[in-house]
Amino acid sequence: MFDIVKIAARNLLRYKRRTVLSALLISVGLVAVLLYIAVAGSFKDMMVGQFTDSMVGHMQVHRRGYLGAMESLPVDRNMRPRMLVKLYEVLDGTEEVAAWSPRVKLMAMFSDFARTTSIRLNGVYPERETATVPLLANRVLPGGTTEPFLVPGEIQVPQLLATPMSLEVGDTVVLVATNKDGSVNGKTFVVRGIMESMSGPGGRDGYIHIDDARTLLRIPDEEVEAVVLARHGLADPPAEPQANQSLFGAAPKTERVSYLGETRELFQANNWGRPSEVSEIAIRLKDRDHLEQTLMEMEAAVADLKNKKGMSIFQLHSWEKFVPFSKIANMIDLMNLFIKIILVSVVLVSIMNVLIMAVYERIREIGTISAIGTSPRRLLALFLTEGFLLSLLGTAAGSLISLAVIGFLNVRTLTFSFGRQDNLVLAPAITAGDMLAMGLLTIIVALLASLQPAWKASRMDPITCLLYTSDAADD
Repeated sequence: MFDIVKIAARNLLRYKRRTVLSALLISVGLVAVLLYIAVAGSFKDMMVGQFTDSMVGHMQVHRRGYLGAMESLPVDRNMRPRMLVKLYEVLDGTEEVAAWSPRVKLMAMFSDFARTTSIRLNGVYPERETATVPLLANRVLPGGTTEPFLVPGEIQVPQLLATPMSLEVGDTVVLVATNKDGSVNGKTFVVRGIMESMSGPGGRDGYIHIDDARTLLRIPDEEVEAVVLARHGLADPPAEPQANQSLFGAAPKTERVSYLGETRELFQANNWGRPSEVSEIAIRLKDRDHLEQTLMEMEAAVADLKNKKGMSIFQLHSWEKFVPFSKIANMIDLMNLFIKIILVSVVLVSIMNVLIMAVYERIREIGTISAIGTSPRRLLALFLTEGFLLSLLGTAAGSLISLAVIGFLNVRTLTFSFGRQDNLVLAPAITAGDMLAMGLLTIIVALLASLQPAWKASRMDPITCLLYTSDAADD
């Protein structure tokens, strides 16, 4: 085997121009693919990060049925406190969850006392919201206040509404909302900041403190009577479900035990405020790559909580459900596939043409080594080895060139605009896994391309080769 490798290497060195040209073709194809993967992947990750880290989070949880009517932000489909206790427990117990933020979402009339329009509002706990979507505060334009992001009685207004109404920081506005019972309530706010708008429905989203949202909607503080927790010496609830039992395992009415004190302790310790209904919960993960696995784990953890129809109370969705860019992200993945197919085609054609040329240029050589007793199998192995070595050379050169170019692009800062966002920085990067995968693909394709010319060389008749070559030489 070693002898075959030596002979193959010697043959490649004998035909330097052809070898360099072939390796260059393979390198160019590989460089093109790796650069595209690096740039497109960086663009995708950055844009996904812009949406997830400044607006939606990596995951969201809603009450079943809320998502279908989400455009109108229905307040009658909020998650009730009795539903939330178990969910909060799951969120705090999930290792991959880095932060989560409950939100009260609503539609409201927005007025500066001269003009009126509609606004989408997010009632949030400022500390929890900025931990879950850390780029949110970065959207506040210069002149606004971000520390803290919100205080009761103040509002972060989207630029999409502030600009046509000529609003400035410190101006007073009024919000009017309708609660689930149909009654109307209004409240004045001071503009705390003007927020850069995002693409999609979130462009009209304003932010107020969650306590203000509950005041607008007249949401009462509700009490939870049973919590499955470590209790401070209180009586345990029954181990088995019984008739007339509440959703989360409270004892029957005749034996009901109240855990209100410890429930309030739990909520206060976690800075949730007193338990009350929320529209959605945004979740941030420690690693976005673990999203699908975490999603399945959490779905399984809350699967036993069902409504009267026997369906799960909660619906969990990834960021892709709420971000228009997800379709563009899917297109990028599809383009990656097409580019890889192009690479395969380039490598296949390049290797096959080079080795076919090598066969015809070396007919006399093939006839000679066949005449001295070289078996067809050995000839086949020789040409396959040449194709393999050629692919190794092209792959190594292409990988090194790709790393050099990617490094250069990171030194030279690349900026671009997307929608209403300017000066976004592109940082191309390629993973070791992608490089290894594309390198192996290149080598495999090269070997496949070598099969036909190698087979042709191994099946040639020695006498015919010598006679054909002699005739050609006489001419």
